[in-house]
Amino acid sequence: MRLPLCTSALVWALGSSLSAATLSYQILGDEHGSWPRVMESIGLHAAPVGPSDVIIATRGTNLRGAEWQSRVEKGALLVLEGESAAAVHFGFKAGKATVPVRSVEDLRAPSIEMIWEKKLDVPVFALPPEAKVFTRERSHGAPLLAGFRRGKGAVLWAAVAPGSQGFERFPYLPQALAELGLDPPFRSARLWAFFDSSYRVRADVDYLAPKWRAAGIAALHVAAWHYWEADPARDAYLRKLIDDCHRNAIQVYAWLELPHVSERFWAEHPEWREKTAIGQDAHLDWRRLMNLRNRAAFEAARTGVQQLLARFDWDGVNLAELYFESLEGMSNPARFTPMNADIRREFAAKHGFDPIDVFAAKPDIGKVKTFLDYRADLARRQQEEWLQALDVMRRERPHLDVVLTHVDDRFDTRMRESIGADASKVLPLLAKHDFTFLIEDPATIWNLGPSRYPQIATRYAELTPRRERLAIDINVVERYQNVYPTKQQTGVELLQLVREASHAFERVALYFENSLLPQDLPFLVSAAAVVDTVERSGAKLVVSSRHGVGLPWQGAALVDGLPWPVHGNGVVWIPAGMHTVEPAAKDTALQLVDFNGALQSARATSKGLEFAYRSEARALARFSGPVRRMLLDGAPFEPAPASVATGTWMLPRGQHLVVIE
Repeated sequence: MRLPLCTSALVWALGSSLSAATLSYQILGDEHGSWPRVMESIGLHAAPVGPSDVIIATRGTNLRGAEWQSRVEKGALLVLEGESAAAVHFGFKAGKATVPVRSVEDLRAPSIEMIWEKKLDVPVFALPPEAKVFTRERSHGAPLLAGFRRGKGAVLWAAVAPGSQGFERFPYLPQALAELGLDPPFRSARLWAFFDSSYRVRADVDYLAPKWRAAGIAALHVAAWHYWEADPARDAYLRKLIDDCHRNAIQVYAWLELPHVSERFWAEHPEWREKTAIGQDAHLDWRRLMNLRNRAAFEAARTGVQQLLARFDWDGVNLAELYFESLEGMSNPARFTPMNADIRREFAAKHGFDPIDVFAAKPDIGKVKTFLDYRADLARRQQEEWLQALDVMRRERPHLDVVLTHVDDRFDTRMRESIGADASKVLPLLAKHDFTFLIEDPATIWNLGPSRYPQIATRYAELTPRRERLAIDINVVERYQNVYPTKQQTGVELLQLVREASHAFERVALYFENSLLPQDLPFLVSAAAVVDTVERSGAKLVVSSRHGVGLPWQGAALVDGLPWPVHGNGVVWIPAGMHTVEPAAKDTALQLVDFNGALQSARATSKGLEFAYRSEARALARFSGPVRRMLLDGAPFEPAPASVATGTWMLPRGQHLVVIE
């Protein structure tokens, strides 16, 4: 990452353009520890030399407090670790008493249990009177993380280092820095999130949709099984949800969990229910699984999907987890599927034995392998059959995008035998069908760190040349493993997960919207921003990004020396590649305020603006003023009725050039 000298001074000089964004960090001392991971989780870039926005003095760094007091007052954000002369100068003084620390409390989220993996004896510090305590030891109240503002800058003090990964001790370090004035430098608006209305019964979608968009969410995957059968009240809620999402430039996908169809479908068709290896109906966890290999059941479900897509203004479909149960595989016959009569007959006719034989007291290893191979191939056949069905439905609705959510079986290779998932058999379908392959983290590896995502990406890249159609799903849930410091990913850990995933994959999805904690939402947009290099050149900021990125910005901007029409809500958005951004004396007549496609180019014209884009689903665009005339690829383009209703223009999927007059 390239950052020349005098970055901090330039930030303040350009306060009217680049807002007050915090761009860089510098670490003083020989031992950097995990501080780079903390800073980079929210998009800050290392400045190896010269002044910087955030200066971190690790334990043992010799600083003269008086000199740094002046720099803090002029705008630096100084981070102090442990005992030091500088800490004493700013009022953080270690006493003789120590306290054993294992359970800690963050005062902004006191209900969240935070446990350090290893107990640590920490001195009890006296604090300056103006300091605000952010984190303390839960039983004795000893301060562990505190800070205060002074002049234009601030001081943050941590009693100990943040841990080897950066999140083991102080998950909410970024939140503390933000309270002291840090504003992350970059933005992304490309995240997906899953949404289940059963967890949001009383929620106001007028409130939620702007909140989601501010968190960088571009598409919401809505649990569609709740709306399988028509119901006036539920349907009205979903239509309002979709309208509010569209109004805020958020696409909405129908999230299907076949072979779970709906509760009523299960109740009305006991003859089509899936069976486990002990002969019971496969009502496993919340899913009620149907035997969709039965031709009558498949046709009923296919008709139901077609009707569901026709009733609502969807932007896409997510065909999720269309394989078998369970993660325990054959070790738990009570959860093992499929063992319905149709499958048993089909398998026996082909292989000469009933698959129930694989659960004999002393199973034949050859028979076990034969059935597990058949089962994995069956999962692939089901997925292809549904992709073909969706291809037919898209003839009437060509704007629909299709996503296939598939559990990872490359990193955790047990998934093939456990649930029949085999990505090596499914990914070749990309040659015949147009879809995004969304890789889901299996629960078995939720305890592993953020570094797993580049490894997962490498293994899947070996299976397909179409890396641009690979995406990753992060499960933000309470984990069953022994994990520290929190059961659910939050704070620095979550931001690192999002950052690493965003660098490794074209698209990142979060499961699910309701599990994202309020204290994390403002930082997701920065964690997801992928910026390869950033450099100051005079009054210009030179940024290179692979997906396009947003910069906090106030007022007019020039991009690559020309008036730039893509900005709004305090952010200027630039396409992928390397671009220069600098203040402009005068704004364009019309601005593209929000857009959720992949912006490829843009320019202001004498009559308005033009821009090129690419999008796998319908692209949603909001403008700063009325659009009198639009040309799409040179031809007049009329908005869909929903565009008029929501104030957001719906543009076709694919690659297009738009001219606004």
